[in-house]
Amino acid sequence: MPFPYNLSHSNAMRHPAANDTALSESKDFYDRQYTSDQYASVESHGQIGPFIRAFISAHGLDDKKVLEIGCGRGVYQDYVSDYTGVDLADSAAQFLHKPFHQASATALPFADNSFDAAWSIYVLEHIPDPELALREIRRVIKPGGFLFLAPAWQCRSWAAGGYAVRPYSDFGLGGKLIKASIPIRNSIVFRSAFLFPGRVYRLLKSMATGKPTTFHHSTLTPNYDICWTSDSDAINVMDPHDAILWFRTRQDKILHPATPLAAFLFRTGHLVIQIQK
Repeated sequence: MPFPYNLSHSNAMRHPAANDTALSESKDFYDRQYTSDQYASVESHGQIGPFIRAFISAHGLDDKKVLEIGCGRGVYQDYVSDYTGVDLADSAAQFLHKPFHQASATALPFADNSFDAAWSIYVLEHIPDPELALREIRRVIKPGGFLFLAPAWQCRSWAAGGYAVRPYSDFGLGGKLIKASIPIRNSIVFRSAFLFPGRVYRLLKSMATGKPTTFHHSTLTPNYDICWTSDSDAINVMDPHDAILWFRTRQDKILHPATPLAAFLFRTGHLVIQIQK
């Protein structure tokens, strides 16, 4: 879906070990985004709010201690009474009336087992080392606690260049070929041909070794100047099934999707995990 404004809908963080220039560029970008008048029209409860409310209700989290990683303007801060928000951008603080910490998702400023639950919405795709972020999130959730994880899993490599929405006249021959190939590369048949063999391999490997898996991702170059479409500012591509395996091989419970078959076929949407440790 084309994105209507020159900004992103995502709440993002960068790895603190990234070089200073990249970290500063990312932080500046999201500081500007959150204070933009147009941002409020993009960030809303409508898209994912009902799922978060169902998550809270299903697990009795109304009065529990909850963390949001990548809180942005804090749209969901009043969904529970005991809420803490974390974001890389300092500008997020002015929009929160509940506790806020400026920090990276890969270096959360909390002790182990600090929270009963956490959620993270459209954040993981913006973190250079998403596995380190998952480790940190898992570290700060209590045993038996819950995680609602909803990144944009499979961001497109052509989003940063705006190939899907710009006219052919904007591009040379190479760019025209990229644009022409998008309908094919976006098709379920094409994507499945690459996606599912990898899932089968990683699933069988995890079953054979019985060891915790590594969370794989592919790197993208973000566009911090013009957001042609949603997730033009994304910096990695992830397979949600790989995340499911990552948690499952650490003995965590995958509550959504609810069955092994549903997990294997899962392409987009949110995961709900109960942390076991």
